[in-house]
Formats: sequence, C-alpha cells, structure tokens
Amino acid sequence: MNQHPYLRAYMAGIVVPTCVVLIAFTVFCAARFVWHVPFPIERIIIFPMALVPNAFGAWNMFYLALRNHPHLPIGFHGALLPFILAPCGLLIANGLGFASLGSEGILWFDSITIYYAHVAIVLLIGVIVYYLVWKYLVGYLNEFMGIAG
Repeated sequence: MNQHPYLRAYMAGIVVPTCVVLIAFTVFCAARFVWHVPFPIERIIIFPMALVPNAFGAWNMFYLALRNHPHLPIGFHGALLPFILAPCGLLIANGLGFASLGSEGILWFDSITIYYAHVAIVLLIGVIVYYLVWKYLVGYLNEFMGIAG
C-alpha cells in the first residue's frame, strides 16, 4: 500500500474541511435566502470553499514530505495553517473590496467592524481548533490511509 502516498495524504487532508465547508455553505444559504441577511454572504464562502480544503490537502502532503526529517507532531503542524490562511483570506477580501483595515479593526462590507482584539481571540480559537482537528481527525485519516509516520 505504498503506492501514491502524496495522493493519499492529499485525500486524507481534504476530507474534514470539505465536510465542514458543506455544512457552512448550507448555513450561509439558509441565512441569505431564508432569513434574508442583508449583505452578500455568498461572497464570503467562496474563499473557504476554494482554498481551505486544498490547503489542508497540500499541508498534509507537506507533513508527509517532512516525515523523514525532524518535524513537529501533526497537531502542531496543523496549528500553523491558520497563520497562512488568515492573511491570505484577508488579502483576498481586501482585494475584492469587501474588507478593509482600519485603525480600530477590520471593516467588513463597509458596515461591520471587527476589532483587532476580537480578531486575535478568533485567531487563537482557530489555532486551537486546527490543532485538535489535525491531531485527532487528520491524524486518524492518515493512519487509516496508511501514511502515518
């Protein structure tokens, strides 16, 4: 079962975020079309749907490539991913014009301000969640696929 280990690592990496993104997309669609949330939240979900599963898969492939070298445990490896995804997401949101950096926080859709203290708390929670997801779910899937090392 040593054929195509990087493909198996990619597939093991994309399972969890793909399931989570499908649930999030359902919630976003319900919020937009059932409860008539006034701003275009479907523009927000495009970034996670396109990038996050692929980033998980590529990050898991990178973890597999590092297994013959001294490396971090899989949970800590996964906990580094928000520090890559968050700036990328903010950069894309800023470039598309629905987020901008202000003196007090991030302004979304020219109406909602998220203060930097709240951003730091959310990033910390994200790091903890990513650590747990990678340690228990992605680690399990790597074992299941026969690529844990």
